[in-house]
Amino acid sequence: MIAGVLKEQPGENRVSLVPDIVKQLGKQGVTVWIEPDAGTRAYYPDESYVQAGAVLKSATEILQQADIILSIQIPAEQAWKSIPAGKVLTGIYQPFNNAATMQQWADRQLTTFSLDSVPRTTRAQSMDVLSSQANIAGYKAVLLAAWSYSRYLPMFMTAAGTIAPAKVLILGAGVAGLQAIATARRLGAVVEVFDTRPAVKEEVVSLGARFIEVEGAADASNAGGYAVEQTDAYKQRQQDKIAESIAKSDIVITTAQIPGRKAPLLITAEMLERMRAGAVIVDLAAATGGNTAFTENNKTVVHNGVTIIGDSNLSSSMPSDASKLYAKNIFNFLQLLVKDGNLVLNFSDDIVQGACITHSGNITSERLRQADSVKL
Repeated sequence: MIAGVLKEQPGENRVSLVPDIVKQLGKQGVTVWIEPDAGTRAYYPDESYVQAGAVLKSATEILQQADIILSIQIPAEQAWKSIPAGKVLTGIYQPFNNAATMQQWADRQLTTFSLDSVPRTTRAQSMDVLSSQANIAGYKAVLLAAWSYSRYLPMFMTAAGTIAPAKVLILGAGVAGLQAIATARRLGAVVEVFDTRPAVKEEVVSLGARFIEVEGAADASNAGGYAVEQTDAYKQRQQDKIAESIAKSDIVITTAQIPGRKAPLLITAEMLERMRAGAVIVDLAAATGGNTAFTENNKTVVHNGVTIIGDSNLSSSMPSDASKLYAKNIFNFLQLLVKDGNLVLNFSDDIVQGACITHSGNITSERLRQADSVKL
């Protein structure tokens, strides 16, 4: 079996496999072909892959001959249109946001596994790319906010006077949010947290933050670990509570996303008007519309003195560790697909089935078929 690793398009610095994982796959009878310079932006040179047993091959050779093609983002259209029918692709393809491309891949008889669709179950934790990459994003979001903020984060007591600690509000206590809490607390900030799931309160408090409670949230226990749409009445109570906190916040980190839908608007224009000049918002939901009224993806906007940083791909800004974690996720997922050095697709496995988006000319993801298109 040949696993081919493509070089990512400009703007994406990560790589699907790192040399250590190439070596482990080699022991299982998997030959790795890698496009030259695929790991350069993540500081993994070609020589390190060759030493680990990989073979340098052109993108054309990989696309035409590899049994499974690995990438993080969707390859360029010109590239994927050259892939023969029957090939397997694996990456983070955000199928809800790229439904048209997924349909084209189905029409071309390609089998697609998108690891951001892996079920959020205990057994699948080692393959959960959303968690491994969100952990990095939450950490980097706080550092980016601190770098952009015009004041200190911790409290300082000096002969020249006392500096009060910054007030940080984190919207969403998933993996990214929890890492943001921990990082902001380590930097000395006072942290408040909002989440629609009351069950996360204990984790939030254990990290030293205050949990903002809003009663009446919709039950998300059957959503496979993903967020769910809330009622209008709840959204109004939620906005009232957030408005109270945001008016006194210096830094806000927003992380709220719902698969298959536009990101929920948590920070309205009115709330932004109440924020102090110099405040900073880092919006990790920018790719699906953002959690603020003025978020623009991959851009920094200043509105009424408030800096709004829209970036849903912060993990790419720490490509070495992000690639290492992602490669381990890929390796663990491949254990379900590789038997005795051969590619075997076992769709009776709930993880394999859950991650599969296209196969045999069809969209196989039930969630994708039922989801509304995301219009940004």
